Amino acid sequence: MRLTSFTDFGLRALMRIASDPERAWNTAEIADEFDISRHHLTKSMAALARAGFLKTRRGGGGGAMLARPAESIRIGDVVRVLEKDQNLVECFQAEGNACRITPVCKLKAFLGAAETAFLTALDSYTLADCALAAQVPDFIGADAS
Repeated sequence: MRLTSFTDFGLRALMRIASDPERAWNTAEIADEFDISRHHLTKSMAALARAGFLKTRRGGGGGAMLARPAESIRIGDVVRVLEKDQNLVECFQAEGNACRITPVCKLKAFLGAAETAFLTALDSYTLADCALAAQVPDFIGADAS
C-alpha cells in the first residue's frame, strides 16, 4: 500500500510537533526543515486540525500544537483520516466504479482484508512511538559508507 504525499506530509508534521508539544509550530518552519511544499503541508495540517489531532492559533506566537497527548494519537487513526478519500482500488469507490468485473471479482475481498490488516498494524503504534528528536540531523549529502 502506498500512502499519498498528503498523508506523508501530515505524518511528518505530527512527528515534528510531537518532538516539542508545548511549542506552537508554524507550517513554514516544518516545510523548510523537511524540504516539502508549504502549500501542501498547510492542507494536511488543516485536515489534522479538523480531525482533532492539532489545535491551531493565528497571529504572533501562533502555529500548530497537539490537541491531545502524543500517547493517545494512534497512527492508524491518523492514516484513516488523511487517506479517507483515497480508495485502494477503483471498486472500493462508493460512486463512479466503472470496473466491469466488480460483480464477480474475488480480489476485492482480499485487498479489503489487506487494507484492514495494514491499518490494524498501524493502530499498534502511537505518535509518541515515532516522535522525532528535538534536532533531526541533515542526512542529505551524507556519505553512505
